Amino acid sequence: MAEIVCALGAPHTPLLWRTMVDPVPGDLAEVAAAFDRSRRRLAAAEPDAIVFVASDHFRQLVTSNMPAFMVGKAPSMRGTHPNEVREFGLPVREVPGDPDLARDLLGRHQLPDGFDFAFSDEPWLDHAFMVPLLYLRPQLDVPLVPIFTNCNAPPLPGAARFAALGEHIRTTIQRSSLERRVAVLATGHLAFELGGPRQLSGGSPGPDFDEEALGWIRAGDVAGAVAGCTYERLLDAGNLTFQFLNFIALMAAAGAGPPELAEAVHCRFGPEPFMTWGST
Repeated sequence: MAEIVCALGAPHTPLLWRTMVDPVPGDLAEVAAAFDRSRRRLAAAEPDAIVFVASDHFRQLVTSNMPAFMVGKAPSMRGTHPNEVREFGLPVREVPGDPDLARDLLGRHQLPDGFDFAFSDEPWLDHAFMVPLLYLRPQLDVPLVPIFTNCNAPPLPGAARFAALGEHIRTTIQRSSLERRVAVLATGHLAFELGGPRQLSGGSPGPDFDEEALGWIRAGDVAGAVAGCTYERLLDAGNLTFQFLNFIALMAAAGAGPPELAEAVHCRFGPEPFMTWGST
């Protein structure tokens, strides 16, 4: 039977890959240390599959055909895109997939009630997947089921839908007949702005939101996070704060209990979130 052996949340800021190099700049040292702690936590859980919730940035999902959630079910998938090689220095990699586990999440012969998942046999991972993977599992040897989320093109799925997604991930894995030790990963941001006067200002565009969001995570308060993450509230905290919704899915997948760790590490790119839960 399958089981969730750990759940981790991490940032995916793509400029980390270009700037967090040896010798690591002083303001990024704590970020590097946080990734190393999460890497060791993931290795200790000994997963043989990863379900990974992350938002696409108009590379795999485009507005001519935009789903709310898309599951990748390929046996192998390409990591990153040419512009991310050029702009961020990310390497091109092949990442193994887990089609059997992906089919369980999709409902195999019939979509699960309440979810109209899209799916792809040719998923192409962008920096939201590749940056955390390169830090947390640089061997890229654990098969992946990517779940792409629309956090960028309104109308977005609401916070309650992300909580339901996490609950679906958790219950599907617990009911699966597959022999799997599954890690659930998610990436996103706290308050974050792209473009405009608050971009890369050295601080957070929404410190009040950050404080409340960390409170929801530390308490395992999925209901509070859902109530607090209205469209207007997220937009007010920064135009990419919507990617916090992926962490609501992670909290629900982890069983809505308090985490082992939840922190925001401050650096030149703003607060970078890290969180960890044990087995559920």
